[in-house]
Amino acid sequence: MAQSKLWTAAPEWAVYPLGLLPAVDLFVRAFSNSLGADPLRVLENGLGEWALRFLILGLAVTPLLRFGRINLVKYRRAFGLVAFIYVVLHLSVYLALDKQFFWGEIGKDIIKRPYITIGMAAFLMLVPLAVTSNRFSIRKLGSLGWRKLHRLVYPAVLAGAVHYLLLVKAWPPEPIIYLAIVVALLAVRRIRPARRARQAA
Repeated sequence: MAQSKLWTAAPEWAVYPLGLLPAVDLFVRAFSNSLGADPLRVLENGLGEWALRFLILGLAVTPLLRFGRINLVKYRRAFGLVAFIYVVLHLSVYLALDKQFFWGEIGKDIIKRPYITIGMAAFLMLVPLAVTSNRFSIRKLGSLGWRKLHRLVYPAVLAGAVHYLLLVKAWPPEPIIYLAIVVALLAVRRIRPARRARQAA
């Protein structure tokens, strides 16, 4: 089945302004005091949710190509970098607005609150991926080394989904659905399409 060129019609750079529109909307609504009774929590959680959505979108690129013939490979790096921007914004709101850079309280949170610990671990795993998302790093690390490093995205996305699940103590359906999607996408990567399986046999 031929892949439709419609999937790659838009330029890669378009992902950045379009992907960051929700962040602009959240900040505008926060500064206009229209995020409800707890605007800080809504802003912080909203940025985190968008980070997870873009991480999931990046994780879905390969399965979509393998099983749906939808080729979004051109945009995978942009998806990942937009996700990282949301992670940085999410973390910045927590550090600057929520904790006001009281490092003692932040340290206690990281140690005592599992969802904070897991969220920080996810952030630390994403940092080298964002830093090396360029052609220079691919040349320096080599194709194989670069691919091995970027496998960190799998535990990072899983940690992000668990972080979200533990964050919302009432466990509404949404974080459970996100975690299920992440687990499914990780599992489906182990499945080869029937054509490839026949060729390998």
